[in-house]
Amino acid sequence: MPALGTTTPVTGAPCWVSLVTPDPRAARSFYAQVMGWEFLDSSLGTDFSVAVADGEPVAGMGYCHGRGLPARWTPYFAVADADETADRIRERGATLAVGPARLGGGRAALAADRDGAAFGFWEGPALAWTVGRGSAPARLDLMTRHAFEAAIFYAEVFDWAKPGSGGCTVDYAQDHVVIQVAGHTVATLRGGGMESAPDPRMRPRWVVDFRVADSRAAAAAADAADGESTPALPPLGCSKDAYIIRDPGGALFTVSGPGAE
Repeated sequence: MPALGTTTPVTGAPCWVSLVTPDPRAARSFYAQVMGWEFLDSSLGTDFSVAVADGEPVAGMGYCHGRGLPARWTPYFAVADADETADRIRERGATLAVGPARLGGGRAALAADRDGAAFGFWEGPALAWTVGRGSAPARLDLMTRHAFEAAIFYAEVFDWAKPGSGGCTVDYAQDHVVIQVAGHTVATLRGGGMESAPDPRMRPRWVVDFRVADSRAAAAAADAADGESTPALPPLGCSKDAYIIRDPGGALFTVSGPGAE
């Protein structure tokens, strides 16, 4: 398989998604069966691999360090200066959990917004990966308490809609906020999340959605591989044939058919 190339990501835009899990071997088997992914070793150590589809990078997968930590999918956003981004997060009352720390050829950090939705940010070159096209995630959806308040927070942290930046644009719709790069939707912010909801699917969080050729078949494959699938009802799901999938480690993601918005 050819080596994976790198690119300079658009500042403020999603540039990667990664799964941390207590059992990477079992996770690789699950995602190979459900998504058809293959896996390559990475330069980040034996605990981390890169999922590829048709030779293109799709996602990262690593070991979940720390006892009792749940498996989870996390989106990363490209930034020009990780230290400045970390300062902006703290200044706005959100949580900086890890970093910024040197990782491979760049610097990474993990944070949570004011409603508790976890995300990461990355300073440096990224794998040649795009949202909304190819086999990379179809989109990211933020399930949050109040979409417009969240949009203000992330716009200030990541310079969304900054004039002349050539980065992300923000479109405020009736009940949600759409983030685009060069006309392609890269994220949607939706209200309705509840911090105290007993169901983790309804708590504020970033939802990673993968576009697949047949979402019903992917859901059935997940059920057969010791995962669990349910139809994605509003506000989750970016198409009528979307499914929420829980992998064997407990990490949640969604799959959508070719007709996803």
